[in-house]
Amino acid sequence: MSDTLQTRVIEIIAEQAMLEPGDVRLDQTLEDLGIDSLGLVESIFAIEEAFDISVPFNANDPSESDFDISSVAAIVKAVQGLVSEQVT
Repeated sequence: MSDTLQTRVIEIIAEQAMLEPGDVRLDQTLEDLGIDSLGLVESIFAIEEAFDISVPFNANDPSESDFDISSVAAIVKAVQGLVSEQVT
């Protein structure tokens, strides 16, 4: 499921950035991809819906959140953690 999860997260982020999923790299930041704060919030909502999870995210101050948005890879890892918590 991990590869599928990663692929889906990348698809969601790519959609917000108006890019093809193949143009999104794991080492990129949302800023690199041109995603602003509104796009970030929309991405979070889409991720929550896609994986039926609740992301503990403070849109007003992302640095105060436990949900790491520092890179695409960090977002994938955070989503994997939330999904695995849900299973147990």
